[in-house]
Amino acid sequence: MTKETWGTVRQELLKSVGQNNYRNWIEPLELADMTDGVALFHVPTVFMGDWVQRNFGDQILSQIGKTGAVVNRVEFRVPTGGAKPNGAATIIAPKPVTASRTTSADLPGATLDDRFTFDSFVVGKPNELAHAAARRVAEGGPVTFNPLFLYGGVGLGKTHLMHAIAHELQTRDPNVRVLYLSAEQFMYRFVQALRDKQMMDFKHLFRSVDVLMVDDVQFIAGKDSTQEEFFHTFNALVDQRKQIIISADRAPGEIEGLESRVVSRLQSGLVVDLHPTSYELRLGILQKKVEQFHPQFQGVTLADGVLEFLAHRITSNVRVLEGALMRLFAFGSLVGRVVDLQLTQECLTDILRLSDRKTTVEEIQRKVSDHYNIRLSDLIGPKRVRTFARPRQVAMYLCKHLTQRSLPEIGRRFGGRDHTTIMHGIKRIEELKQKDNQMAEDLNLLRRSLEDQ
Repeated sequence: MTKETWGTVRQELLKSVGQNNYRNWIEPLELADMTDGVALFHVPTVFMGDWVQRNFGDQILSQIGKTGAVVNRVEFRVPTGGAKPNGAATIIAPKPVTASRTTSADLPGATLDDRFTFDSFVVGKPNELAHAAARRVAEGGPVTFNPLFLYGGVGLGKTHLMHAIAHELQTRDPNVRVLYLSAEQFMYRFVQALRDKQMMDFKHLFRSVDVLMVDDVQFIAGKDSTQEEFFHTFNALVDQRKQIIISADRAPGEIEGLESRVVSRLQSGLVVDLHPTSYELRLGILQKKVEQFHPQFQGVTLADGVLEFLAHRITSNVRVLEGALMRLFAFGSLVGRVVDLQLTQECLTDILRLSDRKTTVEEIQRKVSDHYNIRLSDLIGPKRVRTFARPRQVAMYLCKHLTQRSLPEIGRRFGGRDHTTIMHGIKRIEELKQKDNQMAEDLNLLRRSLEDQ
């Protein structure tokens, strides 16, 4: 295979792997030799060769084969002192990194979902600030918010906004280097690099990107070594004025097990809360989903009032709401009936039953007040005597675990207390329930009473 033929192969690979992957992993490859059915490529690092082998080896073999060249194996090696002309290089490596006919799913980052764009994101009052901030970051240009920290409960749109930012950035500038992955994947790659003694490659990968996006950062809480590397990666990118976008299920200060310096760094940019959905937002999401489902389920008709019924009854999170609508479309398609309210209730019995009962902060406050025989005004009032303070902390603890309210929201329901006070109260009860049998019994009794009512 000649250098010209390799050029043709590269163009085909560009079409199949995409601009970003091509620029990061295919373009640096240099064809060095072609002997006895083995195509030898020079790579800058062993780390890169290993990743190309695992993720693109089969595609490279296939495309080379289409040119008529007889190739049974592809090797990637690191030349000493850089590649020399005409492939004349002394190569060093304990053994060549060889592409086989099976590849691993171990990718440089997580795969972006094509469905998660700004066009498909429904904006409402609970998420309008997060959407506006995400839009601003997606415009590129000088870094304004660093990091942008998005937090909220399950199914409120954090991951959707992160994918939308990545799509928009790459549309505006195909050369931008965006790396999106979960905190769990970050930890996995860190541990793998330590094990394989490839920390320099790891650092190079994460510190050479233009935009780093880490989802569910609460996963690294309590993992000291991973936090250490995350902290240094964070600092290196900030110093280079590279954009960082983080998501979590809680605000930085609410994530137990995060080092104070990491919390401080995460709080140094713009921290935005995605609130639980409103009826209007849920209805808008359903209407948008109906547009998306219709091509797939042609002939399915939803009767008037079905979407309004779903938006009113299913309030837990957007994923459950979308799953319910998908089930209705599938059922309507299978049975060939109009999806009316009766069919909706029959089809979604389990989901509706789970959605019927939602514990509120006010119910918890009333139940705790009755249990400890104190007035509700004293429970939420300013008095700090133990008679009122301990039940107040119990109520805070139950609100955190039985509702979807954020700590700032809970604080507002307890006389306008700030979220650090709520955090302290929750932590105190968590400590007490481990060593105080009476406290553990009270919590179990209250929880059962609230869940069964």
